[in-house]
Amino acid sequence: TDPPTIPITKLYPDNNFPEGEIQEYGKDFTMKTIFNKEEIKRKEKNEDNFQALNDMRRAAEVHRQVRKVAREYIKPGRTMTSIAETIENTTRLLVEEKGFEAGIGFPTGLSINHVAAHYTPNAGDNLVLSEQDVLKVDFGVHVNGRIIDSAFTMTFDPKYDTLVKAVQDATNTGIKAAGIDVRLTDIGEQIEEVMESYEIELNGKTYPIKCVRNLCGHNIAPYVIHSGKSVPIIKNGDNTKMEENEVFAIETFGTTGRGHVIEEGVCSHYAKNADLTPQQIGRIPLRIPRAKTLLNSITKNFGTLPFCRRYLDRIGEDKYLLGLKNLVDSGVVQAYPPLVDIPGSYVAQFEHTIVLRPTCKEVISRGDDY
Repeated sequence: TDPPTIPITKLYPDNNFPEGEIQEYGKDFTMKTIFNKEEIKRKEKNEDNFQALNDMRRAAEVHRQVRKVAREYIKPGRTMTSIAETIENTTRLLVEEKGFEAGIGFPTGLSINHVAAHYTPNAGDNLVLSEQDVLKVDFGVHVNGRIIDSAFTMTFDPKYDTLVKAVQDATNTGIKAAGIDVRLTDIGEQIEEVMESYEIELNGKTYPIKCVRNLCGHNIAPYVIHSGKSVPIIKNGDNTKMEENEVFAIETFGTTGRGHVIEEGVCSHYAKNADLTPQQIGRIPLRIPRAKTLLNSITKNFGTLPFCRRYLDRIGEDKYLLGLKNLVDSGVVQAYPPLVDIPGSYVAQFEHTIVLRPTCKEVISRGDDY
């Protein structure tokens, strides 16, 4: 239906969801694998691996359908709140939201212009999208904690086309470079080379397009959006290798600014610290009684999945700001404030989730759009 209202499981009653784009590994890899074909067959058939992959494919199909709705809905003059709610409500419907079994992967990022990431409206925020804005739409869908993290950039003036093209090209370069046993710094080097081969003319001035050097792609683990390894978007000397069956979000950010972001502005994004065990959390003294009840609510509703203030409002929490601050100050919850380049600059982003399967890489979130 248009707009889509039918949950994805109803469209695929046999529960076999469409696979993403398959990319072959490079020549070096092929030589290694010729010797252990049987081993690989066994791994590809592994029940747990298939279940995880199928969950990700279901989440990815939801992501594709939701972003189609988003692209049609997003127009200058819309409020950020209405855009976020359209994306989130469509996600809830199509993924059949059900606690930790299926739902939203993290808050809808709607960062504009020099804000690179981690902006979503809080209650009462009346920001309106304008014709001259560069909007990054970054949202997540999960099934059984398997998160699809994928993002794209929307503009309404063709003068930004080169910026958008540079970043899309850089992200695709990173995806192509990724693979089993590939060093993270080598991926960053290839991304940087492509991104920084572009320049853009804006209002009579030429700007080099730079990588935002302190933003990275990342591993994704069940219910944990940023886990383990970071995938740089510049050559950074990290010789850590990617490994078989790992899941990565490959994302790049290109900017007309200084190529470095800092935390600034009102925070909306939070997540429980996934590195702490329940026992460790239990030993941390919380000064404010409200912090304890809020923590219980966060644990029950989100676990280690990221959330925003609007999601707390939605589950009926109120008067929670002091309690939330106490949780952040004590290290139990992490705050992720907006990340910004210099005012007046423009940042674009593209991102896909990939899986390094034993015989090929699957770009799970790939669609006809990007």
